[in-house]
Amino acid sequence: MAGTEAGTEAAVESALGKLDLDAKTRLLAGQDLWSLPELPEIGLKSLVMSDGPVGVRGVRWTADDPSVALPSPTALAAGWDPELARRAGVLLAQEARRKGVHVLLAPTVNLHRSPLGGRHFEAYSEDPYLTGVIGAGYVDGVQSGGVGTTVKHFVANDAETDRFTVNNLVGERALRELYLAPFEAIVASARPWGVMTAYNTVNGVTMTEHHHLVTEVLRGEWGFDGFNVSDWMAARDTVGALRGGLDVAMPGPRTVYGEALAEAVRDGRLDESEVDGAVRRVLRLAARVGALADVEPAVTEPPAPVDGEALARELARRSFVMVRNEDGALPLRPGTVALIGAAARDARVLGGGSATVFPLRTVSPLEGLTAALPEGALSYALGADPTTELAVADQGFVLRAVCRDSAGAVLGTGSAPNGRIQWMGSDLPAGVTHDTLHTIELTGAFTPRESGPHTFGIKGAGAFTLTVAGTTYYDDVQLPADDSDPFEAFFGSPEPRAQAELTAGEPVEVSLTHVFALPEDIPFKAVAFALAHQEPQRDPDELIAEAVEAARAADTAVVVVATTERVESEGFDRKDLRLPGRQDDLVRAVAAANPNTVVVVNAGSPVELPWREDVAAVLLTWFPGQEGGAALADVLTGAHEPGGRLPTTWGSLADAPVTEVTPTDGELRYSEGVLIGYRAWEKAGRTPVFPFGHGLGYTDWTYESADITGSAVTVRIRNAGERPGREVVQVYLAPTGTAPGAGPVPDRPVRWLAGFAGVEAGPGESAEVTVEIPARAFEVWDEADHRWSFVKGSYEIQVGRSIADRRITATINV
Repeated sequence: MAGTEAGTEAAVESALGKLDLDAKTRLLAGQDLWSLPELPEIGLKSLVMSDGPVGVRGVRWTADDPSVALPSPTALAAGWDPELARRAGVLLAQEARRKGVHVLLAPTVNLHRSPLGGRHFEAYSEDPYLTGVIGAGYVDGVQSGGVGTTVKHFVANDAETDRFTVNNLVGERALRELYLAPFEAIVASARPWGVMTAYNTVNGVTMTEHHHLVTEVLRGEWGFDGFNVSDWMAARDTVGALRGGLDVAMPGPRTVYGEALAEAVRDGRLDESEVDGAVRRVLRLAARVGALADVEPAVTEPPAPVDGEALARELARRSFVMVRNEDGALPLRPGTVALIGAAARDARVLGGGSATVFPLRTVSPLEGLTAALPEGALSYALGADPTTELAVADQGFVLRAVCRDSAGAVLGTGSAPNGRIQWMGSDLPAGVTHDTLHTIELTGAFTPRESGPHTFGIKGAGAFTLTVAGTTYYDDVQLPADDSDPFEAFFGSPEPRAQAELTAGEPVEVSLTHVFALPEDIPFKAVAFALAHQEPQRDPDELIAEAVEAARAADTAVVVVATTERVESEGFDRKDLRLPGRQDDLVRAVAAANPNTVVVVNAGSPVELPWREDVAAVLLTWFPGQEGGAALADVLTGAHEPGGRLPTTWGSLADAPVTEVTPTDGELRYSEGVLIGYRAWEKAGRTPVFPFGHGLGYTDWTYESADITGSAVTVRIRNAGERPGREVVQVYLAPTGTAPGAGPVPDRPVRWLAGFAGVEAGPGESAEVTVEIPARAFEVWDEADHRWSFVKGSYEIQVGRSIADRRITATINV
């Protein structure tokens, strides 16, 4: 039996009473990158936090302790199934417990306001209702395993450009109806134990100091009783942050809390009782996760163990969205298959940035299809490489890091998961300290796949020596490209520094030595740099010609196209929605040679598909996690149907109604108000390429009836196809007229998602599902009265397969 709330609160008060001011303020400041200090005098263990949404990395940047890597959050939302999100959360809590992590820094519930947002793969949807439902399922799952969550990034952190400083100017109605809505829904239904406040400023107040939104709205109106942690390095001012409702400033050891906070109380700038409120919330979190002595944690019996690989595979195939399938091109017919594309061989399973984890294995599309198809049925051609510049050294490299002091003596060694070293805070190899560390040598062997000129490069700032096959190509100081971004070493571009003629299959020694110097502008100690590499660049036309020959000789061509970490990552926004490199040319050429061409789109958020009418089928697989290739084989062969529906509208950038992500004079105006995503497309009268909610399966559905009782809509559908299937029944609300005297509501969307439910049925079978429409679906935010207002009048309830494919309508008056 879990601890009672009364018991928890009593233990919190007892512990608080034993702490002096210095201990209290120390507890509110990170002691290092990922944790808070232990306080043995009250039996408090160090509280440990970790990224991220798709897997639990833990506190170390290493592949020695691998993490299950699930599909990207956008993929999870494409499942349109809160139970699936809950099961993902249960698995992640299991991973967190295994790694000694108390709090998972997830989920991200910012909205896909513009398709150019660089970090959209880490958020769920353009729709606040869908985001809230999926996010609540995820939080519920993680916390059922006794691990805390931090719903992030509160609020309006919807783009990456100037994210540390941008002042987002958002109207009160848009803030309430769109950007705050998922947070509100998750607080109400899942009671999260934490929230993370964002880097950005909203309407002139930085989010780590936003008293109105944090203290008055989040805590006061909604009743949130969890802790509020800053995004990493977001807290700027001691008094402003505490008064604004920030409980924990991360990371340490240099923060605006700790000694600075104690000093502010002693100087009379703050009252100790204000500090007590924050400490109370941290102790409550500690009690809930089992880090405070003599109090029962919120969960004493964790859920039954979950098979991570099996769940990752199921989540992936349930997330894949088949947006086109002409003449039943999928499932694959018996015969030969030409698999084409660099991303088919080198799986792109996650987006870039803090969401990175290192799985024990990844299954590429090539590996998945090789295992699933009969021997001899599959051929492979590279076709076109999406990587148009150097990428972190990975395929063919076996590397380790050797740390030396200034005399050249070895202090310690560590494994390197790839060419990137990212040791933050105390995460250093055994025997190594920042005080004694002088150089880090990333050294090992590289076995090329291709013969020819290989390019090597360096990512990071400082003194470097690069040696390949015994020749030193670079021995100099590399300066940062962007002095203003403290994370340049993490997210910047690599610089090419060497070109070596190598032979396929013949290993060579490679070494990159970096002279360690602490960056002055980062309040924590970090060792961050990378060895980058690019394979010999063959003539793209030649590669495409080879792919065309392979396609012509096969019964079906499957082309895998993808984005890269330089396109979709934390730290920057996208400049366009095009696939990188010559991938569009590749698809056109293959489709011209083989009309039975299937395109698999391996991207975390929308890309333009200018050739979509020329191919037989298009399957969107997002960033599908470690089992992506196996799941792809499941779906292409027809062992399972693709289960996903679009959580975001896909269209061309030229037609997209909301595209602005770059601030002007430090400000970004959300001038579109409440009209983003499908709301904006419909209001502008534009037709997207693929509408919100769209997705095909391997069977057909007939919508037979919809009965309305109060706020419940009971829908009856029939599986009109020849195999079992799962349908996502979507319910939209469209206002047709306001009640007499009510007055018109300006800028009301044409329609909006009001509810949905999944339903399964065998061939020829009928099934019923009931969808509850929440009262909020009929409400708008009244900016004059600062409150929700129920809009009386007549509405059409529209039931269907997507926002554009509406099968049954019924009118109600409320």
